[in-house]
Amino acid sequence: MTTTRTPRTAPGGRVETLRLRILDEHGQARAGQDARLTQVSHTFGFGCSAFELRPEEPDEHTRLWLDLFNMATLPFYWRWFETAPGQPDTDRLLRLAEGLRGHGVRLKGHPLLWHTLAPTWLLEKDDAEVERLIRERITREATDFAGLIEQWDAINETVILPVFEAEENAVTRLAQARGRMEVVRLAFETARAADPSARLVLNDFDLSSAFEDVIEECLEAGLEIDAIGLQTHMHQGYRGEEQIAEVIERFSRFGLPLQLTETTLLSGEIMPGHIVDLNDYVVDSWPSTEEGEARQADEIERHYRTVLAQPAVESLTYWGMGDAGAWLGAPAGLVRADGTPKPSYDTLRSLIREEWWVDGHAVHADGDGVLALHGFAGEYVLELDGESIPLTIPRGGGEQELRRPRPAPRG
Repeated sequence: MTTTRTPRTAPGGRVETLRLRILDEHGQARAGQDARLTQVSHTFGFGCSAFELRPEEPDEHTRLWLDLFNMATLPFYWRWFETAPGQPDTDRLLRLAEGLRGHGVRLKGHPLLWHTLAPTWLLEKDDAEVERLIRERITREATDFAGLIEQWDAINETVILPVFEAEENAVTRLAQARGRMEVVRLAFETARAADPSARLVLNDFDLSSAFEDVIEECLEAGLEIDAIGLQTHMHQGYRGEEQIAEVIERFSRFGLPLQLTETTLLSGEIMPGHIVDLNDYVVDSWPSTEEGEARQADEIERHYRTVLAQPAVESLTYWGMGDAGAWLGAPAGLVRADGTPKPSYDTLRSLIREEWWVDGHAVHADGDGVLALHGFAGEYVLELDGESIPLTIPRGGGEQELRRPRPAPRG
């Protein structure tokens, strides 16, 4: 029996098998049936921040982005989104969201609540007013973008929330007055009420046991968390396969899907290890180098293979496709400041679009009319009897039946 070729060296647990039985109009198996399988999309979220894209009239940067990623994170930092009370940047973000959805991109909003970049104008309000304004802000965004944005970081970086000292802000003040758990509850329950269909993520950069404690506290309090977000900025060097796998394994114990929400790997000088807050590292120039680009390409491949080998992970988001405007000015992009792709871009594309992709593979049914279809979970097209039939290979694979009348004899 001839079947689809299994994607080469695919991460363990990612290649699924759908046994599709082809029956004729009388319910009889169509043994020996020939067909061809072509992938349309991945279920796994190969994501990237998309703050700078132009999906309505794509420039070259946007085309490079769309050729690689299927999930976008959009910016909803409150201080920048609503610079003055009652003047949110809704229209611009709606155009961006609608444009990306038009290209089939799945969307995530980041974040609905965060102590960092909270509006400075909140500081003049008392705690009761701050709580009211938080509810209004979350309700407004979750409602305005319902049907477009399918998931949100409901609240960001809760481990440090009550003790944050980098700058005074009203959200930390509220957490100190009411308790961290009540602020987390405020974010989740308000977002859930505003858009019950949206998935809500608890996201943090602190991957120590302190974040595990926060998650346990939330679950014990009855909060409905849809996924756990794990930030993996690596400005101080690649953490290595063992450490990444250990982190994923540790957070898998909660039985919730995991998202690696903010991944960066540098193609230039590595930030010194003694820096505690990455924001404190400021240099005049931080260029990408030939040696660094080769290292980044190698680490990108190792990182993605390691992450996808862990079945609990449902998405991996790279934080900034290009060096232009990159966080902290670091050479962390997959595209240089001049717009040309680095080796890391080509490496990642070869994984997502070639090695882990099914492109027109011939399949042949056995004596029971069964086509064994192998591939990553996702959407596919089956070419059968000269027609294109859409189908889904789900996580976990499975068995399905497809009734198709036998073609009329030729001649």
